[in-house]
Amino acid sequence: MYATFNRVDLSMFTKYQHMNLFYKPFLFIASLFLLVPGEAQVCTTLGQTPATAFPVCGTSVFQQLTVPLCINNQQIPVTGCTPGYPDRNPFFYRFTCFVGGTLGFTITPLAANEDYDWQLYDVTGRNVNDIYLNTSMIVTGNWAGTYAPTGASATGVSGIQCASAPPDNAPTFAKMPTLVQGHEYILLVSHFTDTQSGYNLSFSGGTAVITDPTEPHLLSAKADCDGTKITLKLNKKVRCNSFTTAGTEFSLLPAVSTVISAVPDSCGFAFDFDEIVLTLSAPLTNNNYQLVINNGTDGNTLLDNCTRAIPQNEQVPFTYAVPQPIFADSVGKAGCASDTVKVYFPKKIACNTISPDGSDFSVTGPAPLTVATAYGNCINGQSDYAIVKFTTPVYVGGTYQLTLKAGNDGTVLVDECGQEMPVHTRSFTAADTVNAGFTYTTSLGCRENSYLFSHNGAHQVNSWNWTFNGTAVNTQTHSIFFPATSNNSVQLIVSNGVCKDTAAAQIDLNNEVKASFNMPDRICPEDPLVVENTSSGQVTSWLWKYDVAGSSTEKDPPPFLFPQLNQEAYYTVKLLAYNSLLGCIDSARKTLTVIDFCLIDVPTAFTPNNDGLNDYFQPHSAFKADKYQFKVYNRWGQLVFQSQNWQEKWDGKVNGILQNTGVYVWMLSYTHRDTGKEVFRKGTVTLIR
Repeated sequence: MYATFNRVDLSMFTKYQHMNLFYKPFLFIASLFLLVPGEAQVCTTLGQTPATAFPVCGTSVFQQLTVPLCINNQQIPVTGCTPGYPDRNPFFYRFTCFVGGTLGFTITPLAANEDYDWQLYDVTGRNVNDIYLNTSMIVTGNWAGTYAPTGASATGVSGIQCASAPPDNAPTFAKMPTLVQGHEYILLVSHFTDTQSGYNLSFSGGTAVITDPTEPHLLSAKADCDGTKITLKLNKKVRCNSFTTAGTEFSLLPAVSTVISAVPDSCGFAFDFDEIVLTLSAPLTNNNYQLVINNGTDGNTLLDNCTRAIPQNEQVPFTYAVPQPIFADSVGKAGCASDTVKVYFPKKIACNTISPDGSDFSVTGPAPLTVATAYGNCINGQSDYAIVKFTTPVYVGGTYQLTLKAGNDGTVLVDECGQEMPVHTRSFTAADTVNAGFTYTTSLGCRENSYLFSHNGAHQVNSWNWTFNGTAVNTQTHSIFFPATSNNSVQLIVSNGVCKDTAAAQIDLNNEVKASFNMPDRICPEDPLVVENTSSGQVTSWLWKYDVAGSSTEKDPPPFLFPQLNQEAYYTVKLLAYNSLLGCIDSARKTLTVIDFCLIDVPTAFTPNNDGLNDYFQPHSAFKADKYQFKVYNRWGQLVFQSQNWQEKWDGKVNGILQNTGVYVWMLSYTHRDTGKEVFRKGTVTLIR
């Protein structure tokens, strides 16, 4: 096993030697706790476990003069440091981030040769004890064995330093972490040796705010049933060491009684509290009162964790009346298709008086409902409300009557003061369940289809959220066009303010009729027109129109010969595609030029003077000339124009300069498309200016 002991493990080993823990790599971690000299005890002091962490005020310096020697039977996972370290001689500090930013802090040993280590955790929404199990909660830390102050600073290093043998020169400051507003954090400070002098913990240098800006105040007061105790609630937690057990901070107006003791709700297991029970010297009489706070015999009122005091002479009102039978305050509104309602009371009720079979309650209303059971949120045998559960959900909306009566156990509900509840009725409302099912009508077309979608609005629906192929619409009805060939998704979410429902449909279309065809844009007068039908979709019939010259109803008509007019003519060729089932039609059209003749010939002269007549020089009607080559030379044999496209013309210029009047030589070569014959011709042309 020593052969597999890696470098990180060796650094841990040296640190544990310094601790006199006699760490051996082949022992299980749990055995560490059996090998500690002096048999260190399990940590029980407040602040030495995650659940009892000190509350932190960012403006204070925490001076930890002594650390009770103890060890939690847990292993601390450390990112990058395998397998982790024992949780020895720890103190934990908890705080909330009120303004996000960087966190800077310093842990300063009170003696020169002491090494404190630390690790910061984000415990938001988690069980704080999960820090022993889940490394994802670790924010940052430092476990270096260097005798020096440690913490987080702007110049600190990234990553976590693993354990090493002190004294060491490993960095003790980590880079300041970034805290998230509203998140909760725990800082662990650990000392591995059993001799230590303590440390100071201070927060500074970062931009995060971890000091609660809320000032402490009295929130509410309530007398108990017999008027001998008052339960006081505060708006935030205050320090357990800031009150007196005799309750000398409190007094009453009118002063019919005095406070003789004070017992917070959580000081037995935490450092702070927000609820305290005051015991009076004599019972209260029926009256309206003010509970007043002033400095107690300890010189202060109550102090929050930043030592801010509740202002002196602050008062909170309450009323005491000899208990009388109570009635339910109200019944909560039933949720969407809910099978339960909550019945609220002005006082807590005794849980043992709620009949489990629900027979303390009966219901009448728009639809029959049967009570199946009833129960409360019982804490110490008392509940703030009763939950009534029905055998079926409430599907029909309207107003229902809930009657409270004696159950099959022979008793009615009894409140915390022992008062029996009279038979009475309270109403509650329920919303209709809704159905998002929608309908639509269709008008089909050749290129696009028209749809009208609608919802009936039943069951008080007042909100419609349509989504058509990702586009949102918020009306009860909507008309839309879909391409005749398309895949379309439709969704509707409806709500009546309480209930909502969703419906969806997929509409796949393939009824497009699209007319299209190919043909040449010009032909010779002796050549028939050949067309290629490229239409698509569900076509049931066809109609070709060759302008005034003729027509055809065939899908692929035979070649069509236009009349020979001995002059250039222009015709519109049109294709109509029909779908008799849809009653729709689509069309396509193109223009055809029938030239006057197809003899490939070359003019003998041209006049490039921009008068619109004979301004260019080119072979005539050479569109049947394949492998076309045409060149023009001046009298010195210089090439002045060439082209492989018979439609390109010479304008009598070279590089934009008009050439002189004179005779030019041309050469023409091509292969005739119909005969396949290779032709070479040459001649002259006169440029006239």
